[in-house]
Amino acid sequence: MNFFWRSNLAILILVFLVLAGGDLYSWRAVRSQAQEAGFEELAALARLARSHQPDFNDSAAVHRWIAEIGSAGAEAALVQGDGQILAASAPGSSMTLDNKATEFQQALSDREGRSIRHNSAIDRDVLYYAVSYSPALPQPSAASGARVLLLTRLLPDIDRQFSAMRRPVWTAFLILFAAALAVALLDFNSTSRRIRSLKEFVARMAAGDFRLVNATPAGDALDQLTRALNQTAARLDASISVLTDERNRSSAILGSMIEGVAVITGDERIVFSNRAFSRILGLEDVHEIEGRPLLEVARQSDLLAAIKMALSGQEQVTSEIVVGTVRPRSFAVTAAPVRASSHKGAVLVLHEITNLRRLERVRQDFVANVSHEFRTPLTAIQGFAETLLSGAIDDPANRRRFVEIIREHSMRLARLTEDLLKLSRIEAGQLKLDFRPVSVAQLIESCVETAQLKAVPRQLALHVSLPERLPSARGDSNTLQEVLQNLLDNALQYTPAGGKIDVSASCSDGHVVVTVADTGIGIPQAEQERIFERFYRVDAARSREAGGTGLGLSIARHIMEAHGGRLWVESAVGEGSHFHFSIPVTS
Repeated sequence: MNFFWRSNLAILILVFLVLAGGDLYSWRAVRSQAQEAGFEELAALARLARSHQPDFNDSAAVHRWIAEIGSAGAEAALVQGDGQILAASAPGSSMTLDNKATEFQQALSDREGRSIRHNSAIDRDVLYYAVSYSPALPQPSAASGARVLLLTRLLPDIDRQFSAMRRPVWTAFLILFAAALAVALLDFNSTSRRIRSLKEFVARMAAGDFRLVNATPAGDALDQLTRALNQTAARLDASISVLTDERNRSSAILGSMIEGVAVITGDERIVFSNRAFSRILGLEDVHEIEGRPLLEVARQSDLLAAIKMALSGQEQVTSEIVVGTVRPRSFAVTAAPVRASSHKGAVLVLHEITNLRRLERVRQDFVANVSHEFRTPLTAIQGFAETLLSGAIDDPANRRRFVEIIREHSMRLARLTEDLLKLSRIEAGQLKLDFRPVSVAQLIESCVETAQLKAVPRQLALHVSLPERLPSARGDSNTLQEVLQNLLDNALQYTPAGGKIDVSASCSDGHVVVTVADTGIGIPQAEQERIFERFYRVDAARSREAGGTGLGLSIARHIMEAHGGRLWVESAVGEGSHFHFSIPVTS
């Protein structure tokens, strides 16, 4: 409603001012015309009186003359220059007769004078017209003998007449104004409804609702505005749909990436990150990271240095960081600057290279271990062979011992070579397995019988605990026996005298799980995954004394993976170890 009054108040004031100004002008014009008409009538009466001028020495003729003038519609008086009234048409009249009045003095000096004065007794304006009947005197005086005919007449009641004329005009104006106001209100209601509709439409657009507004065509500016807003809404809807699709695709791509991705602002705050980035930093919720300074969530100096270099303008910065202490993980860091018109930032990508570094370490260890494993027996063989050739072959007391040492080391080389060939065949997928139903109980009993022969001399207790009706497993009997035998040999090797070894089996989730538990030295947490690597030994000296090659657990894990099962360990230093392997049951 305020809009209506703001838009129509100025017009209302303007029309009122025009009408008021016209009313005032008309009133003044009518009053001026009435005054002129009154003075003209008095002037005509004065001319008529002059034409019948009496003998001023005849008092009776003068009174008759004044009476005749008074009967013509005006009050008349003959006044001497000193203000003495010689004759009057209405003696005792309430009209004032003053020889100092303006019209009186003008008549004495110019033969004619006029003025308008308000008579407070009757509350009316009176017209005064004076005519001199003596020669004009530059300075008249009371003794000059001049005679002045003074005519007076009430000015018509202009206000009452004009009020009678003004009333229908203002009445018509009020009627027209009321009609115009009603029409304007009707138009305003229609317009306000359309404006409210546009306002609601704009509010919906701000809230993301781009449904078009329905409006009846009116052909005015609001109609054009409605069409323009509908076109704008349609374009915005299309643009936002495209941007939303692109954002969803980008979010899906970034969310499915295994690389950690984050966008860093110029003040080193994280404005975006994917789930992989959160997992790398050990945070569950992505929203815990966004908006926070990078220094609060990442304390790696190399990572922060790479971001600073990227923000300073370098095209691409690469580095490497290690996250975690118990199980450290290596990541390649790539930071690239993001150039925008209003701000600067950088994109940070973390790519895990833990396996790559592990494989590099394994390769290096493998080369070093193979060289070391081969060098020891080869050195022994070469040394004792040279000793024999240098004359010890003729020594009956030592030559047999030297030959046995050479044979022992050559057998160790043969075992090492055989294990390496077997491991290479397994890793190359060339290991042929004969999958058949295998009785797990018989498998355990056959391996325990062999291990029992080694346990007795070492004063170790070997126990077997098997449930009733243990289902058969699907696998290759020979390779499974090799796995179990390897676990038993390790338990016998690393368990001190007086300890015990328990072999048990259970069925769970379609797999038979075989466990070899010992009370040995245990395995540190950090080394529990590495013991399945090639040539890795927890106690290298004890392993070599027992003739181990360091490849048994690696071969065992590959065999179990080929069976569709797995091999794992649970251990604590000084509390022994529990090795488990699972085999799918026969379907």
